[in-house]
Amino acid sequence: MKKILFISLFLTAIISCKNETKSEQKEVETEVESNERTAKQNDGLTLLKGQFVYYDGAAVLQTHAEIYGVLLTDKLEVLNEKAQVFKKEPTDMVEVEIRGKITNEKHDEILWENKVEVVEILNVQPTPKEDNKTIKLGS
Repeated sequence: MKKILFISLFLTAIISCKNETKSEQKEVETEVESNERTAKQNDGLTLLKGQFVYYDGAAVLQTHAEIYGVLLTDKLEVLNEKAQVFKKEPTDMVEVEIRGKITNEKHDEILWENKVEVVEILNVQPTPKEDNKTIKLGS
């Protein structure tokens, strides 16, 4: 009887040790993945998705939560060129996904409270027709 009890305890200990080893490996893999992601996140840039319009020297990016004035840079010109492909009217908005630097510093030309400098353009696509709620005046 003692032998059966000893063998069952021994097998239980071996089986439980195998499970602990597997869970430790998963934790190590997760830590490696999170370190890789934070390297790009530590560059001070923010991912912004929203509707973009550039008209008459002024650029605006409207996300689901905020409206940003876009600082005039070379990257903004590149973004505008990519957006022109999807515009029918000069005031049409285009869906964009960018990474940029957000600032609240005062600017002479851009009077929006929040401003963004485009650093990286990730995606540009047309605004879905049901989301494009442009009011047109005149004929």
